[in-house]
Amino acid sequence: MTRIEKSFLAFLWVLAALLVVDTARAERIKDIASIAGVRNNQLVGYGIVVGLDGSGDQTTQTPFTVQSMISMLSAMGVNLPPGQSLQLKNVAAVMVTANLPPFARTGQPIDITVSSIGNAKSLKGGTLILTPMKGADGQIYAMAQGNVVVVGAGASGAGSKVTVNHLSVGRIAGGATVEREVPMPLGQGEFVNIELNSTDFGTAQRVVQAINRAIPGTATAADGRQIRVRAPTNVDERVSFIGRIESIEVTPVRMAAKVIVNSRTGSVVMNQAVLLENCAVAHGNLSVSISTDNAVSQPGALSGGQTAATANAQIDIKQEGGALMNVKAGANLADIVKALNTLGANPQDLTAILQAMKSAGALRAELEII
Repeated sequence: MTRIEKSFLAFLWVLAALLVVDTARAERIKDIASIAGVRNNQLVGYGIVVGLDGSGDQTTQTPFTVQSMISMLSAMGVNLPPGQSLQLKNVAAVMVTANLPPFARTGQPIDITVSSIGNAKSLKGGTLILTPMKGADGQIYAMAQGNVVVVGAGASGAGSKVTVNHLSVGRIAGGATVEREVPMPLGQGEFVNIELNSTDFGTAQRVVQAINRAIPGTATAADGRQIRVRAPTNVDERVSFIGRIESIEVTPVRMAAKVIVNSRTGSVVMNQAVLLENCAVAHGNLSVSISTDNAVSQPGALSGGQTAATANAQIDIKQEGGALMNVKAGANLADIVKALNTLGANPQDLTAILQAMKSAGALRAELEII
């Protein structure tokens, strides 16, 4: 067994030990649900970063950077001769993104992310020029400007290059100022809607019961995700009421059985509700190797032939034998991990085995491959 396989099996055992603990614990409503309408709004803008140390866009390959600089200089009263070609090394075109939090007020600072869209080598040490940030409706909701902070470093020379972290993306803490507020009413009329983070009829029923125990006759379930709660119409009283609702503790029902497999990294994660029936598994690796032997064909003396190069290909197919192993049924995660460990498969092989178990009906869980 290789070191990677041993590490993966050790990870499964640790995961089992953590999840075998009783999961029926109470959680606050604010941890499993949100208030309808209270949400973030995404903002985006196009801007220019200046002051780079020769690591900016190559303007011959990014004409939009030159166009942006000409437009900016023209707006500041600097008119360039027609057809002027700018050779800039300290400028980079960027996209600026941010999340506008709920109830953000005019003048409030928010964090922004600055990402290069050209071929700039690094944004380290650059300054973002005043950039309007728009919402999905095309309106300007914030203005961004400031020094870009890039956590990383890079150096190159004599054909070698070393880079630590990502140099073409940076952040500016409090780099944008809110200029327009987004109306965000707390419910409509006399009701406030509470939305679960994931649809579950059982959990919705328990939330309704918990709210009605604390405040009788106020909550009803609209479906498996939304709960309607009768709330005071006065704004101050409604805020206090919602704060009280969010602090109520609820014990969610057991989640549906699910196994998540990442086909790119080989990661396998399963929850406590997964069940495994008795089954027999045989798994063997199939490998195909192709080798080429280059040779030279030399004609005999006075034969009139010419020397020619030849390539002899050899194909070898090997299949490792897989013993038929009995996998015992498991009713909890520890038993399932132990049963899968008996197969001695690596993460990539385990993906194929889980798919086969699901098709055979031995894996009682939803199998999701991402």
